[in-house]
Amino acid sequence: MVVQAYILIQTEVGKAADVAHEIADVKGVTLAEDVTGPYDVIVRAEARNVDELGKLVVAKVQAISGITRTLTCPVVHI
Repeated sequence: MVVQAYILIQTEVGKAADVAHEIADVKGVTLAEDVTGPYDVIVRAEARNVDELGKLVVAKVQAISGITRTLTCPVVHI
């Protein structure tokens, strides 16, 4: 079983499309969409475990130019 999460991303003004396009190519990202509202991009990602998810967010997602803030929301099965 894999850990899945939504990553809500705020970007610099005018950078949402560039960020969504670049992040779509990151290994572990299954979907990246531009959205409106308080966040500019929403990403669906998956990893083998929570530690790998954290590494994905910190080392790969947050390293993308134009991202100012992320919020990771792990998927839970209740």
